[in-house]
Amino acid sequence: MMERRAFIGMITGGFLAAPLGAGAQQVGKVYRIGYLNAAGPPPSATLDAFKDALREFGYVEGKNLRIDYRFAEGRYDRLPDLAAELVRLKVDIIVTVPTQATAAAKNATKTIPIVMISGSVDPVGLGLVASLARPGGNVTGLSYGASPEIFSKGLELLKETVPKVRRVAILSNPGSPIQPFIMRELVVAGRSLGVQLQLLEVRGPNEFDGAFAAMAKEHVGALLVVADSLFNLHRARLADLAARSRLPAAYGTSDLVQAGGLMSYGPSFRDLHRRGAVYVDKILKGAKPAELPVEQPTKFELVINVKTAKALGLTIPPSVLARADQVIE
Repeated sequence: MMERRAFIGMITGGFLAAPLGAGAQQVGKVYRIGYLNAAGPPPSATLDAFKDALREFGYVEGKNLRIDYRFAEGRYDRLPDLAAELVRLKVDIIVTVPTQATAAAKNATKTIPIVMISGSVDPVGLGLVASLARPGGNVTGLSYGASPEIFSKGLELLKETVPKVRRVAILSNPGSPIQPFIMRELVVAGRSLGVQLQLLEVRGPNEFDGAFAAMAKEHVGALLVVADSLFNLHRARLADLAARSRLPAAYGTSDLVQAGGLMSYGPSFRDLHRRGAVYVDKILKGAKPAELPVEQPTKFELVINVKTAKALGLTIPPSVLARADQVIE
């Protein structure tokens, strides 16, 4: 017969050696997340929203969590190398912002889970996922918008704010894989709103001055800047150029309005980052990206800078101001 002490030790040891359940965190493990952004570091409030949400799930940076940050600083050609670096570090998950970073990460690994934040409005069409309901590979997360109308919404708000405008410049980055998709939507919207569009492409900050000179030559009355990492990275300069050109300008992200732009309409990036943390938690607890549906944003925000409007001699219509989620005085 086995001695009682040995029997108890065997049972206790068996319990200790048993595998953890799918919903439990491994004791003593430090989880490693790679954060790949095509621009530079986002505003601290945005990153804090991501880390605060992770903390609510029990992941604390410096204790059981390490985040390796990689920023392309608007140079999309750097993304493949940065994605490869994170793969070599053997991170548990790669979080990507936006579409260009997701595509680079997907090309770098077929095994490490990828959580996209603010992916394309058409991740299926770009081949990032097989379908929204069942992504089917190692990529899942959140798209930038629910439909292409999100891009024309900014143009509509701009026209409502400056009702007499007849010519609007559209500033976009041809390096974006969804740029043709966006342009088609804006051309249709411009036609329905009765405004002529001046389509201008820039690939880097060295082309900004030339673009604004072209706007002045064509006597445009307003500007729409299509959401892109390049423009977000150089938001202060773009806002300054628009102000010096006396152009009411609408943007796709609120960061440019915080930098002095007039108005923006788009998904809340803080909310997208919080939702991204939910995906990270589910995957670290055993869920497969292939089976986690891609979410579309549900929280959109209109941000208006009244101080900029006054500097332009512009009065924001009450109908527009009443719909603002945030007003910067």
